[in-house]
Amino acid sequence: MKMNKKYIALIALFAALMVPLSCKKSFLNQTNTFSATAGATFNKSSDVIALVNSIYDTYQNSDFLKKSMWYYANFLTHDWFNNGNDIAWNNYTIPATFGALQTFWDDAYIGISRANQALPIIASAKARGIVTPALADRLTGEALFLRGMTYYYLTGTFGGVPLELSAQTNGLTPRSTQDQCFTQVVADMKQAESLLWTKAQIAAESPVPNADLGRATKGAAYAYEGSAQMWLRNYTAALVAFNNPELSNYHLLPNYVDVNEYNNQNNDESIYEVQFDLTGGNQSWGDSWNPPGAELGWIDSFSWPSEITGEGYDYGSPALYYSYQTGDKRKLLTILGPGDQNLSPGIIAKWGGIKGYPNVTGGYAAYEQSLVDYAAKKRSDLDTADYYRYTDASASLQSGNSNPINTNGTLTHVWYGTDGTPRSGFCCSKKWRDPTLTGGSGPQAIFGSQNQPLMRYAEVLLSRAECKIRSGDVAGGLADIAQVRNRAFGGTAPAIWQDGQQVDGSPAPVLTDPMQKVLSEYRHELTGEYSLMYLLRRAGTDAASGKPYDTEFLHMVNNPAGAGANTNSSAIIFPFGPTSDGKSHGVTLNDIPLGRDILPIPQQAIGLNPNLKQNPGF
Repeated sequence: MKMNKKYIALIALFAALMVPLSCKKSFLNQTNTFSATAGATFNKSSDVIALVNSIYDTYQNSDFLKKSMWYYANFLTHDWFNNGNDIAWNNYTIPATFGALQTFWDDAYIGISRANQALPIIASAKARGIVTPALADRLTGEALFLRGMTYYYLTGTFGGVPLELSAQTNGLTPRSTQDQCFTQVVADMKQAESLLWTKAQIAAESPVPNADLGRATKGAAYAYEGSAQMWLRNYTAALVAFNNPELSNYHLLPNYVDVNEYNNQNNDESIYEVQFDLTGGNQSWGDSWNPPGAELGWIDSFSWPSEITGEGYDYGSPALYYSYQTGDKRKLLTILGPGDQNLSPGIIAKWGGIKGYPNVTGGYAAYEQSLVDYAAKKRSDLDTADYYRYTDASASLQSGNSNPINTNGTLTHVWYGTDGTPRSGFCCSKKWRDPTLTGGSGPQAIFGSQNQPLMRYAEVLLSRAECKIRSGDVAGGLADIAQVRNRAFGGTAPAIWQDGQQVDGSPAPVLTDPMQKVLSEYRHELTGEYSLMYLLRRAGTDAASGKPYDTEFLHMVNNPAGAGANTNSSAIIFPFGPTSDGKSHGVTLNDIPLGRDILPIPQQAIGLNPNLKQNPGF
């Protein structure tokens, strides 16, 4: 059934207005309004601001950020795996009917629709004197930035997608090519660059200090423009964007430990991050779906071990853990293996480390009570489950001298989970920084307010390095990478560029190819965030081999040197380390099948729009 374009536009407009918002910075708070016409609704400056704020709300959604963008950026690299209903990510068998794809598609286009609706409304409000020219320009820049950023991630994930650029549509737009989509991203970002405020302007102009933290800035637009230019293989133009003075307002933090800390959000390295808010929200599962808790996220605690949270829905690859070069401080701040402590200053301050969490203290108390009962002959056996799970197991079972565990399991008793499903014993410490969370234990604090950085200055430096190398300035590119590596090693990085162990336990080869150095640094700096698979796919084809860089690189890091193509979709037995016990523990290291570095267009979207064509092979 066809719908009148006027009513399609109004429906999209009302959808933008009726979503409740309660977000970390006060600029995102809004009072919902509803009226029959745009002219009647947007008659105050605050109404127009609220409409633009609703575009930001697209990203304040755990399903959109975690199950869509984060899953794509990380599961396809096999640095991280899924435990649960979404296990198809682990062997590249995601079907077009997979629900998270439709969520990604729908939410992205709702955000795009909100931006498209906002642009003419802002122009009208400016003409009628409802908003000042300066505010109108800034709001226009924000709408363009958010539309361009959404197309950036849509296109990076699915390839070419329909370009909807008008407030009115019949919903039957065919797919544009990938290059056409990234050309539009460049156009949106270029226009936004001339309209957005600088980071300093936003801080100076906010009526309340820090009230507008999280708004798009000129620097963010230049960062995304540069990345989009790289997708278009226009490295000269990308360098112009990355070298813009606006990006000199951002800096690497001196210590890598501070980058993802809960108490250090919106820091000097963060170029754009999605804001969340704990104020007034209930962190338990039952109430967090409703305002104001609806703007909290389950993004972080789902990555913790199930021994701590009762969840453990994603877990790490030992191949990533062992790939870090000796002395690289990013290792334990990214992935914890058996016997490792959580090094987050915030977690240590709140809980004393892992030992303070409710499941640990409760499990240790249960072990002690079991020991007392056993000694008093109130029971004829001694329950070992809590002993091996929640003590450091440094003494004999019956001695009573063990301490509450303060590590991610132990080398002899690995934390594989509490529900009998396969996990590796490795977890994402990059997502274990929010001290307010406990997961499904204790106070049931599952939902949290940890902001989600989408673009950091470290990524800009590494992208700029790739551009320089591709443009013939290898020395300049390596100098940019050196800034990131030196921080990673707490001073001066080793002169020899060499990842750690390969999958078979042998030393990785010394890296001499500048592009392989770039890809290695993308991985070790940005895995567990929202960038890695996008950057690997963006690299395109290796001219020397004729193969896609992402396929080539991921085969190299997930297979020992000289190994042939690994197309085994079954879990493997990791060949060394504490988890090498003859069981697979959910680790799959098959190569990316041809064409599977992008995802299928959701089948439901194709059903609604017969002009959409599916990606080959799906």
